[in-house]
Amino acid sequence: MRCVKILCFFFLALPFVSAMGKQPKDKNKYGVYLAGVSASFTDSLVYFTDVQYVDSAAVNGHGMLVARSAYSYQLKDFLEREEGGKNRTCFIFFNRKKKNLQKEIGKLREKYQKGGLSVLLDVNPNFKFEKPDWE
Repeated sequence: MRCVKILCFFFLALPFVSAMGKQPKDKNKYGVYLAGVSASFTDSLVYFTDVQYVDSAAVNGHGMLVARSAYSYQLKDFLEREEGGKNRTCFIFFNRKKKNLQKEIGKLREKYQKGGLSVLLDVNPNFKFEKPDWE
C-alpha cells in the first residue's frame, strides 16, 4: 500500500516538476537574416543585397524587426555614396530562417525580371548590415 501511495504521488508531481524546468520563451529573439532591395522611380536600376545574418538584430513581440528603418538607411546611404544613386527607396526583408528569406527574395527578383523594364544589379559584397547606433 505504501508503494502505491509513493507511485501516485510521483505521477501527480511529475507534470509540475517538468513544467518548472522549462525555460520561458524570450520575446526578443536575436539573430535575424536580412536582405535589402533598392529601387527608384527615376531610373530602372534595382539593387539587391545578399542575404546576411545579423546576430545583433532582434524581432519584437509583434514579429517586427527592431530598428528596421535604420537598416534601410544603411543601404540607402551606401548606395548614395558608392553607386551615386539619388532618391532611392530601400526595402528591408527579414526572417529568422535563411531558406524562407531566400525564397521571398527569389520571388521578388522574378517579378522584376518578368516586367522587363528593370535592370537588376547586386549590391557590392563589401556592404554589410550593422547594428544601429541609436537603437
